[in-house]
Amino acid sequence: MKFVALELEGAFVIDPEPIADARGFFARSFCQREFAAQGLNPRVVQCNLSFNPKKGTLRGLHYQLSPAAETKLVRCTMGAIYDVIVDLRRDSSTYCRWFGLELTAQNRRMLYVPEGFGHGYLTLADDTEVSYQVSEFYAPGHERGARWNDPAFGIRWPMAPVIISDKDGGYSDFIP
Repeated sequence: MKFVALELEGAFVIDPEPIADARGFFARSFCQREFAAQGLNPRVVQCNLSFNPKKGTLRGLHYQLSPAAETKLVRCTMGAIYDVIVDLRRDSSTYCRWFGLELTAQNRRMLYVPEGFGHGYLTLADDTEVSYQVSEFYAPGHERGARWNDPAFGIRWPMAPVIISDKDGGYSDFIP
């Protein structure tokens, strides 16, 4: 795997390094040792799957508070998404800054989302599926969210959402 550090402290894009032959290819999408060697949290306690039938579906921005703060490894396994993370760690040099990139079934890229980051995505194709590996169990009492279009972040989404839950659309302004 190739680990590409982002300008947001602790966040990475991870590219598999396929080994190809006449059958196709083989590539590692996760290795506890390689993650630990990069200083990344290698703990995985839960794997989640999200299916979105319509292009323009927005999910997020979601995060969990300590002691249930989680890291995520996000990959699009079918279709395409514009994946966004926002640094919500008040003591971070990149506080309130965001990063977005396209994850597709074809590019097979993954996004490593550190603890203390908000995460969300917008589907760019019908019938899109997203897979997450998560370091902590879901803890409803620690779940929080920030609005996708909050002016505190200024995220530039590639299109306006067509489908968004009342919960995700109704978060209050984030106060930095």
